[in-house]
Amino acid sequence: MDGIDAALVRIRGSGEDTEVQIEEFICREYSDAARKLLLSPGTLNIASLSDLNFLLGQEFAAAVFDLLRKAALKTTEIDLVGTHGQTLFHNPPSLGQEVSSTLQLGEADVICEATGITTVGDFRTRDMAAGGEGAPLIPYVDYLLFSGTGKNVIAQNIGGISNCTLVTGKLGETMAFDTGPGNSLIDSVAHLASGGEKSFDEDGAIAKRGSVKEDLLRRLMKNPYFDIKPPKSTGKELFGEEMVTRLFSLAEKKDVSLPDLLRTLVEFTVCSIVSAYERFVYPHADVEEVVLSGGGARNPVIVSRLREKLAPTRLCLSDEYGIPADAKEALGFAVLANEAVCGNRANVPGVTGARDATVLGKISIGKNVL
Repeated sequence: MDGIDAALVRIRGSGEDTEVQIEEFICREYSDAARKLLLSPGTLNIASLSDLNFLLGQEFAAAVFDLLRKAALKTTEIDLVGTHGQTLFHNPPSLGQEVSSTLQLGEADVICEATGITTVGDFRTRDMAAGGEGAPLIPYVDYLLFSGTGKNVIAQNIGGISNCTLVTGKLGETMAFDTGPGNSLIDSVAHLASGGEKSFDEDGAIAKRGSVKEDLLRRLMKNPYFDIKPPKSTGKELFGEEMVTRLFSLAEKKDVSLPDLLRTLVEFTVCSIVSAYERFVYPHADVEEVVLSGGGARNPVIVSRLREKLAPTRLCLSDEYGIPADAKEALGFAVLANEAVCGNRANVPGVTGARDATVLGKISIGKNVL
């Protein structure tokens, strides 16, 4: 929720012949009205959810216009918009509930009508309808981007939630899953501590002043999610509002200082990632390189600790591959939108646990009928 990422992506071909080039990128802040609703999703009634779906569609459309202004392009020069939407709820099969579901808001028809551009959205539901986790979906894109390196690579994204993809030379060998928390806990604590003035700990400035509280870290690492074998996915239902409330109360009661709490949460993110590799990835492949992307790649404390704990395995940012770390996820859903209109199946059943490979996304036809 640090903002709306929008990438201008030139794509040639599809499937394994896909060629991708990022030409422009922006991050647009959410409006105060949208952010207020998104911060407390559990308090929303049906009317509020319906309104928020359309409000976010308007905000995503505004991000498209902002991006095109920066690139000096017209809407008629754009073929597709791919939109992931804002996740409000994610209840995958791995949680063992009677009904599995997922909900991303940001109405694609609103974006399509505002821009006139054919819009593809709602990518996760088809995979879940086929019995999959609905996440992670970027592994297909990771394979297209990194399978030609000749190395076994882990593509690690640190967004609100962290996810990793093991890329080898074969799509069928791809392994991917959510490793656990990314920035969600760190950002939420920073937001609460600042009285809403900050949405994240910029450059890890507060965490740098703190020390890891080992007892607290050990308790956090006992979360049952880490014992579940892939395929698996998670979200703010586990690493979100409820956990943040408990953790922030420690700082309020002065049991833990704010710098120590944030430093411990940074270590929690790092340790959960490294532990996931050791338990589920390394037994399958010798990894030569970890390519980092997402907002966490801009937190020097996270990057430094990951580099230390992963050594001697090389850690680099996706920027080295011509993919700005902040833009990687936006690029991914541009590629998935292209795959959808080409009729290509873009989930990886071995990753999500789906019964079949399926075409992902629903298409809202714009004025530029393809």
